[in-house]
Amino acid sequence: MASPETGVLAARARALAVLRIRSTALAVALLPAAVAVVLLAGRATGHLGAGTGWDLARWITGGLAVVSLLLAALVAVVVARARPALSPSVPISEKSAPDLYRLVRDLADRLEVPAPSAIALTPDCDSWLEDRTHRAHGPPRRSGGPAGGERRVPEAPVLVIGSPFLWWMRVAELRALLAPVVAGTGPSSHPDIAAARRFIRGLDAAVAVAARARRPVRDLPLRFVGRVARVLLRAGREHATIMERAVATAASERAQTVDYGLRIVAQEQVGLAYAGWDRLLTRVALPAWRMGRWPSRLDAGVVSALTELSRRDRLADGFASRLGERPACDLLEEPGAIDRAASLLAARLFHGGPAEPGPDWSPVGWNQYPEEVVDRKWRLEAARLHRVLDNLPATALPAPPPAPAAPAQEPASAAPPLSYARTAARTPGDRPAERPPTDEPSLSPSADEPSLSLPADEPSLGPPAADRRDEPQPAPAPGPTLARVIDRLAQGESAGDLVAARLGAEVEREEREEAARQAARGTSQQDAALGVAWGDGMAEGGLPLFPLQPPRTGRELLADHVTAMVCCAAVDTAGAAPGLDWLDGPALLVDGARRADLGRPVLSLVDDGDAEPLRGWLTTIGVRPEKPVRLV
Repeated sequence: MASPETGVLAARARALAVLRIRSTALAVALLPAAVAVVLLAGRATGHLGAGTGWDLARWITGGLAVVSLLLAALVAVVVARARPALSPSVPISEKSAPDLYRLVRDLADRLEVPAPSAIALTPDCDSWLEDRTHRAHGPPRRSGGPAGGERRVPEAPVLVIGSPFLWWMRVAELRALLAPVVAGTGPSSHPDIAAARRFIRGLDAAVAVAARARRPVRDLPLRFVGRVARVLLRAGREHATIMERAVATAASERAQTVDYGLRIVAQEQVGLAYAGWDRLLTRVALPAWRMGRWPSRLDAGVVSALTELSRRDRLADGFASRLGERPACDLLEEPGAIDRAASLLAARLFHGGPAEPGPDWSPVGWNQYPEEVVDRKWRLEAARLHRVLDNLPATALPAPPPAPAAPAQEPASAAPPLSYARTAARTPGDRPAERPPTDEPSLSPSADEPSLSLPADEPSLGPPAADRRDEPQPAPAPGPTLARVIDRLAQGESAGDLVAARLGAEVEREEREEAARQAARGTSQQDAALGVAWGDGMAEGGLPLFPLQPPRTGRELLADHVTAMVCCAAVDTAGAAPGLDWLDGPALLVDGARRADLGRPVLSLVDDGDAEPLRGWLTTIGVRPEKPVRLV
């Protein structure tokens, strides 16, 4: 087994190769100036001729030297002033987490490496060391210092820890997990490795600055700097990659002496934490973010999500038994406040929300999540679906296939088969009160007539039912119903395609409006005021940096909206309740138990136009599809 010193030597060799590339670039920039100096010195000492050719050569080389020096100075200034990108994180002061700082320093002493200069948390399932020694990231100098021109003492890198680890892992597991990360401060303190890293990070920041250049003439110098930086990055890419691998190898070898057996268990927890964190963000947090609410206890929710996963998955069986040990979040003085800050940063990274809470961006607790997020989400989607149906021309939908028995059902007894989709001249919901055959006859007059009957239509209902299509001005609908949605989509696949297309256009329009509102908000200015540093090129491309969900198709949107409409009807007419499933997000609770069998009937209606499975499901639950539902 190789010693840590072997990895450090290999990393140093690659760092020197990177620095040689920097030296070569500097030599190329100074070459015209050196030639001009030789020619001028030769003319002054008389060693070179004084003819016209020599004078012309001196003027040409002198001009090239001036241009080369100016361009080299331009590149050097941009690289030096560009701020290397930083990982968005929540800084943790030693006062707010003395036990955590003590654990890290004890770990560094055992590994015989420098302790990290600071600790920060990031809403991600990873941990690393980050160099923040650039002058733009360091603290401002004091004007009353003993030496105004004294250079800042280099600091050790900052330890960035994934916030889900603190809530899910135990203290011993966190120490074992951080051992190879903290061991990396040893190679990072080597002067050659640190210089090579600063050079690579400066070039990367310069490329980001040049990428934001949009004006063709005034930004031409920046474009030149970006091209030079890309050439240098390509030349040093392989050396930098091997250098980082050698540093990681050296750190891993040094950490072998610290809790090696526990590190294996900690690595298993990393995979489990990543799975729970991903489900929590995509299934639970994302619906709330889309509604202008952000869960303020995401890290605490990870524990609930992973505990639920342990109950469902045999592979995770036994992981929940660790919960009796001391959690790593006990190392923080105020875990609730830090969890809140990390949750707000997660919403900013993964959704692009504002940098601070406001009237349209308020926190929500897990106890209020079912009522304030799940119920409202269902009703907003149901309202959007009915808006699309309202704007859909009646002639746009295909006519239902002619039924042989339709002419024989002309009398008033033919009212039940009529639906909203089959009354082409009527507004949505315009039909007299009717009840499916499964309803109780004794409740028909008293339960349905007040909510669905149309008094304005009663004088015109005297003639036979066949004259309904000729009514010029139908009365307004009493309210949105699930029956209207089912009847529309049950006409065939083409009806579902049309509604899905209109629904996708509506969602896309709302997303564009939300993107415009986000662009109007401050980005880097607000983040800088809140202490969140991005560096050049991080947030300028727009938020979110890491979108959680790819664009959904029209059919997927239609299925989600029909599901929301069914849930609204179940809540309003069958006594169901909105709930929260830690792994699947919004859930429908019937008699206190989650009903997870709604997806297949809805897909049968949306994809095939077959409404029978959904009608059977509604009958089983006791949902009244003809009853209006409450929308937002």
